[in-house]
Amino acid sequence: MSFWGKVVGGAAGFAMGGPLGALIGAVMGHAVDRFNESGDATAMPVDRVQREQAFAIAVIVLGAKMAKADGQVTRDEIAAFRRVFTVPESDVGRVAQIFDEAKKDARGFEPYARQIAALFQGRPAVLEELLNALLEIASADGAVGDAERRFLGQVAQIFGLEPAVLDRLLAVRGIDIGTAGSPYAVLGVSPDAPLDEVKTAYRRLAREHHPDRLVAEGLPEEMIQIATRKIAGINEAYDRVLRLRGAR
Repeated sequence: MSFWGKVVGGAAGFAMGGPLGALIGAVMGHAVDRFNESGDATAMPVDRVQREQAFAIAVIVLGAKMAKADGQVTRDEIAAFRRVFTVPESDVGRVAQIFDEAKKDARGFEPYARQIAALFQGRPAVLEELLNALLEIASADGAVGDAERRFLGQVAQIFGLEPAVLDRLLAVRGIDIGTAGSPYAVLGVSPDAPLDEVKTAYRRLAREHHPDRLVAEGLPEEMIQIATRKIAGINEAYDRVLRLRGAR
């Protein structure tokens, strides 16, 4: 069974609680009231496997909510999701069920984002990777619309991430934010920052976003390719700054 099969097939096997648990319960045919709707972090999964499942489900649910952000909900979004995350044919149907349930759910995205923020409290790098995964979906067609950017900015705020985090993720992709392609935007430092400050920023990012560390904190290994592409962009930005400064 693929990772996605384990996620969608085993999701109802633990009491995730909160709005995510209620939505999964509806998809799996369980009574919604068996789940704790409070979103209290104490009622949510705590081990690594459960965090991986929660991360993957959050990507599906928030991806569906993002698809509604511009008011144009089509089957293209699940197709983009499938391309980004390589969902096997055998699991597409259940992933699509979760995606569709989230789209028609009357609640906004905020309760889901708050639950994930609580689950990964103290793990900002993992929350950034979830934001990065959503941006991967949004940019699958080569562009990120204004409504999607606003959505991602609001999610980042609920996650407790600084606005510069989304700017960095956009800059890694060369998406126009006024500083597109700037290696300084990728590293989150000013163009006139001393070289020592640049080096410190790079080392911090490289340490916090190392794939092995992210997996240990709950990032599913099946999603590590997206994180690897981001760290490659960070490495490239640092190398560009060194060349610009004549330090390499």
